[in-house]
Amino acid sequence: MRGFLTHPLACLCALAASMATATQPSSAVTSTRQEQVDALATLRLEATSGGYLAWADNRLDGPIEVRLESLANPAPVSQPGLPARASVAAQGSSLLAALSTPAGRSGKLVLRLTATPGSSNARPQDVLYLRPLAQTDAPIEQGFEGEFSHQDLENRYALDFAVPVGTPVLAAREGVVMQVQVQFHGHGLDYAHDAGRANFIRILHVDGSMALYAHLAENGALVHQGQHVETGQRIGLSGNTGYSTAPHLHFAVQVNRSMQLTSIPFRLAKQP
Repeated sequence: MRGFLTHPLACLCALAASMATATQPSSAVTSTRQEQVDALATLRLEATSGGYLAWADNRLDGPIEVRLESLANPAPVSQPGLPARASVAAQGSSLLAALSTPAGRSGKLVLRLTATPGSSNARPQDVLYLRPLAQTDAPIEQGFEGEFSHQDLENRYALDFAVPVGTPVLAAREGVVMQVQVQFHGHGLDYAHDAGRANFIRILHVDGSMALYAHLAENGALVHQGQHVETGQRIGLSGNTGYSTAPHLHFAVQVNRSMQLTSIPFRLAKQP
């Protein structure tokens, strides 16, 4: 399935990763800055007698993978060496590295943590997905590999359903609500401002794949993070938020492949 065609929908979901940075002065006062409103993970530094332990705390109800790197030159002495990667279970924590500062060094310890939802161990199954809208006749305005905005790995195998704002969104498959972001309003085509401002719900399936329901209405979630949902259950309301030109639902099935969120082909069940 490809293409779109009645009127073009600009739709770009840049929701793959989040970053947190921590600067550690020699005075041992830590400041943490979140690069996204809903960061996937928090970088936590724990002081020890010989330096610091760097932890990643997962804020999602599903697994994530993280990468810790140093922005300082030279990099700090670390065990294991940086960059370091790890998987972090739902709402869990993972020790990434033990850091130490050489004697006499007065510089800062500057670290960056990058996080991507999902596990690289996901093994997607070939299942039929329910059409994710109560409006069963909603047209697909942009399909797989749509030329307008479905060319990157994250969105290549996505479907854009043209529906009015407030249309009930249904769970296309049973799973656990892994992540909810619904605080944004408005839309536009300023990538720097709008790309990360699409409201969405991410649902984790038993095989490790994740369904993304994006561009939802402000406060348009009918479920909460950690909730188990059944196929066909109402989970939200469609909208027109983020990088978008018209009201629609952006639906994709994604997996984490070496910290690259990647959409995969899927099949929709035929309407009765």
